[in-house]
Amino acid sequence: MHIWQRWLLPCLILICCLSSLFAAGETIYEIRVEGNRNVPEQLILSSFLLRTGDPLDPEKVAQSIQQIYKMDMFSDIRVYSEPYKSGVNLIIQVAENPVLAHLDYEGIKAIKKDRLDELIQTRSGTFWNEYKKHDLLSKLKAEYESKGFGNAKIEILEEPTEDGKVKVKIIVDEGKRLSIKEIVFVGNEHFDDKTLLKRMKTKPASLLRSGRFVEDKFEADLKSLSDFYKKNGFIDVKVGPYELRKIGDKYLELVLNIQEGAQYLLSGITVTGNEHFTTEKILSCFTLKYNEPFDQEKFDTQLANVYSLYFDEGFIYTYIDQEIQKEGNRLNIILKITEGNRARIRQINITGNRRTKDKVIIRALEIAPGDYFRQSQVIRSQQNIYNLGFFEPNIKLDYTPINSNGDIDLEINVTDKPSGVANGGVGYNSADGFIGQLSVSMGNIMGNNWSSSLSWEFGRYTEDFQFSFTNPNFLDTDLLLGTSVYYTTKDWSSFYYKIYTRGASIRVGEYLPFIDRTRLLAGYSIYSKKYRITNMNMIMQDPENNATLIELDSLDWRYTSSVNATISRDSRDNIFFPTKGSQLTLFSEIAGGILGGDFDYFKQIAQVNWYMELWYKFVLRTKWRFGYITPYGRSNDAPPDEKFYLGGTGVDGIRGYPDRSIGPNGGGSREIIFSTELGFPIAGDQIIALAFFDAGDSYNKLRTFNFMNMKKGIGLGIRIQSPFGLIGFDYAYNLDEDHWEPHLQIGTTF
Repeated sequence: MHIWQRWLLPCLILICCLSSLFAAGETIYEIRVEGNRNVPEQLILSSFLLRTGDPLDPEKVAQSIQQIYKMDMFSDIRVYSEPYKSGVNLIIQVAENPVLAHLDYEGIKAIKKDRLDELIQTRSGTFWNEYKKHDLLSKLKAEYESKGFGNAKIEILEEPTEDGKVKVKIIVDEGKRLSIKEIVFVGNEHFDDKTLLKRMKTKPASLLRSGRFVEDKFEADLKSLSDFYKKNGFIDVKVGPYELRKIGDKYLELVLNIQEGAQYLLSGITVTGNEHFTTEKILSCFTLKYNEPFDQEKFDTQLANVYSLYFDEGFIYTYIDQEIQKEGNRLNIILKITEGNRARIRQINITGNRRTKDKVIIRALEIAPGDYFRQSQVIRSQQNIYNLGFFEPNIKLDYTPINSNGDIDLEINVTDKPSGVANGGVGYNSADGFIGQLSVSMGNIMGNNWSSSLSWEFGRYTEDFQFSFTNPNFLDTDLLLGTSVYYTTKDWSSFYYKIYTRGASIRVGEYLPFIDRTRLLAGYSIYSKKYRITNMNMIMQDPENNATLIELDSLDWRYTSSVNATISRDSRDNIFFPTKGSQLTLFSEIAGGILGGDFDYFKQIAQVNWYMELWYKFVLRTKWRFGYITPYGRSNDAPPDEKFYLGGTGVDGIRGYPDRSIGPNGGGSREIIFSTELGFPIAGDQIIALAFFDAGDSYNKLRTFNFMNMKKGIGLGIRIQSPFGLIGFDYAYNLDEDHWEPHLQIGTTF
């Protein structure tokens, strides 16, 4: 019962009575209120339409009673008159509703608190009445029925208090949720029940299904059915209403009505109002076929491409009105385009960067003040800023119109995250056993995007000191300048020799202006090595393949002088968990010759990675890696530690095999590796689960290589982006030797 229904009848009676009780036209000398306890008299009088000195008007008295009832504070309102002098006094007699002192409920489990707050809008301190009681009872019953609790029992208890207020308690016995036994479609002519049921998550009860009715899920089903019909040309479809009918004490029958309407065939798309783009350019965004059922979903997606076309040219105020013309079952769509002004960027405002200088962020931008706003460049700028690694993922880009021409200020808001890491830890691989590590690294020194690291790695078979520094923007240009010094002792226990290395390198790099996202990096290295055989008996079992190592063992420190060049192109959208793009690397190194040193060799490595988003959040990533090394000049063989040893993790890893266990004795001069991973983000790009397949081989001569004989491993893994860097664990099955191999790794290896 609505509020107006409660007082309509009394008011009609009052109008009739007032005409006879009150003498119209008499002067009102006084108006007073009686019976009010909590409501101020002045509040009641403010809703009364007559004032002292006014002539008495029975119709306005009736209207005043209606106004006071609307305050929802009174259960009864009466107006009396008493003669006074030559006129009358009016007495407004009211009976207040009780004030709600406290509202409590018990037994409510199936309704979430947020939803319960929406239903129970009555709060302590407001007035309580019979209408609110019955309205609340009705809402709760409807809510429980919509959730499949058709047997729920709801009781509302009222307890008056001494001060005239009331305590209300809602007690619910939800009972058992009823299951859907059958879903009946009414009105579906073009699609049978089975076809429609496939589009729904709500299903009848079965051995493997509970058959519960969940309103939120069912609302999504209604939209799914509507979208399905519209995808097949039924754009006028109406899905609903529906009814839940009880079948006994345990089951429900869901009856869903569908008004399909006509199936429309697309006869054409017409474009008007376009000036910047030709009609042919706009229509090229649509691949819908004429004289076939109109696909609303595909049309909406491709219309969004038209908007993107305009946004990418700075027309951010573009509006496209759709006029649908129907002739029989034929459908023609007229796109009325209002292009609006083309937005130009006046200035770029950067906020939130407390550690990083503005110039570092500005260098990552693909757009500058004075440029036209281009959506693709703005999105790419957002990716570039995140890929710096200095900010949290929630990089916000917005714009503010600044004048009547539609020009804008671009707003960029970032949140700093720690860029320095000091850590220590223990790792393990099958070749070296347990390895300890202590390191300090800074990725954004003084907010300039300079990076530096100092590390010490130690274990039973290895000891490695390294220091490096890189400035990717030397003298505030795009020129990269970096240097490294290192001292390493490595016991290649599987190959029975130990190597000592000390050296330094310098590198410079520059982006190539004529190839997008491509950098050329050149470097020079000078280092010395000393080789010592740890088990001569084992080496002498194969003297032919170990001839170079035997010779090096007899010598002291040997020097290498080399130059290298790397061309790399990186179009990944996210360096931490790429979902699209690619990464191409071509590395070439030449040692000796006119550069001096004791080794002459040429080494080349090519690697390409592809990333592609599949369905839901799954991402497929694939890698091919090829390597080649050959001696020249004075050398008859390449240094053994420069050759290729496959297996385990790392850039030459094949999971399922121990580290450096694949290849000829003494290392291979050629390598080929194929790896593919199917990744799924568990927590953004911070925790990634993956399944993988690796295959590859190392060899010395091409005629000995066979794709069918490549070593293969398959398994599952996880990657965690921790404050100490990327940590990964893989458990791989060796497909060739039929055993499992665990792998623990630190850093990106794919």
